[in-house]
Amino acid sequence: MADTARGDALRAAAGSGPRRSAAPKAGAAGVPAPGPDGILNLLKPPGMTSHDVVNFVRRTLGVKRVGHTGTLDPGVAGVLPICVGRATRLAEYIAGADKAYRAEVTFGVTTSTQDSFGEVLAEADASHLTRGDVAYALTRFHGEIEQVPPMVSAVKVEGRRLYELAREGIEVERKPRRVTIHRLQLLDFRPGPRPVAYLDVVCSKGTYVRTLAHDLGQYLRVGAHLSYLVRTRSGQFTLSEAATLEELAAGQARLLPMAAVLGDMPQVVVAGPAAERLRHGVAPRIRPPAPDGATVALLGEAGELLALAQVTGGALRLLRVFA
Repeated sequence: MADTARGDALRAAAGSGPRRSAAPKAGAAGVPAPGPDGILNLLKPPGMTSHDVVNFVRRTLGVKRVGHTGTLDPGVAGVLPICVGRATRLAEYIAGADKAYRAEVTFGVTTSTQDSFGEVLAEADASHLTRGDVAYALTRFHGEIEQVPPMVSAVKVEGRRLYELAREGIEVERKPRRVTIHRLQLLDFRPGPRPVAYLDVVCSKGTYVRTLAHDLGQYLRVGAHLSYLVRTRSGQFTLSEAATLEELAAGQARLLPMAAVLGDMPQVVVAGPAAERLRHGVAPRIRPPAPDGATVALLGEAGELLALAQVTGGALRLLRVFA
């Protein structure tokens, strides 16, 4: 099936989709305002790795300190927040947020990579599957579940990435990991010998949607693989607001300030001498607005992010100082 046909239902459900599969030429004209520190909400096209996008941003902006916030497989399109400058120190907080996807699952075919890029391992006639069968099966995967990371993942075993071992034809035992599926909704279903289901997935960090598709096929005893995937949200970054690489190169992508990614994190404005001391690594002596263990954002009078701190014993312990 052609890629454009396979992705129609996903793109329609997401309200957008990958607009190109190759990066445009980087140039000096693509420097977005307001400066070198912040977060870009980019639309990664299929055919590029996440690191390819990082390199493109480095060349386009002329900035060395650039990092992504969670790998997207080369064949996957969608939201990829990119941290620039001092914002790279926020990457772990952005990466830990929930993710949302539009997924296409094809039943009756099991592959070595659990997606459409691997070798076919088994085939079965799945024409007996109905929409009701799939809808019921999805209820078995709601909430907290266990997943075994696929061999093509970036998980490390004894210091080596699983995908590196997979390239050498080596398969090793992997421990199951607990992840949370917050929402798993059947958007559409196309019956036939190779039925196709279109899913809305909202999940925790570390969830493998390809493994979800594979496990769904195993549960239904016909096999399945992930045949198309678009990430529609990463934390608060959405597909509808993501900029293409063409827009970045043309200077039309907005570089969001670091404070824009704080979400519901408790915030404290620090002013005067306390702000100056904070800039030199001295935590303000204030009553924290959150319980022990919480992370608090410390902002300047202009709303800029000065630091992140953790509430410990009723006081603030600095985690990151950005000023």
